[in-house]
Amino acid sequence: MNEELRWQQRFENYKKAFIQFQTAVRQYKERGLNDLEKQGLIQTFEYTFELAWNLLRDYFIYQGIPEIRGSRDAIRLGLKYGIIENGEIWFQMISARNLTVHTYNEKIIEELL
Repeated sequence: MNEELRWQQRFENYKKAFIQFQTAVRQYKERGLNDLEKQGLIQTFEYTFELAWNLLRDYFIYQGIPEIRGSRDAIRLGLKYGIIENGEIWFQMISARNLTVHTYNEKIIEELL
């Protein structure tokens, strides 16, 4: 697959995932969620975040900047080139994703929500 097509397809997938994530957050705020729905919200966050940083990586590869090894590199470059803003929030998302991926702790989940 060529690099232009890869980042464009990833962008389309990201947009769909982000809409699902927004819907889940809205439902959480409006009526709360049961335990299963909370797990779904967390997984939607993880999936959407992974798509976001991989989209950045794929875009930079397309632009001829291949030296991205992980989410931190992708976010740093995204900030440097003005593609994303609010770096503190992006780095908080990395921390949140690491907590949710490697641990299931109800207290942590409640704090993140």
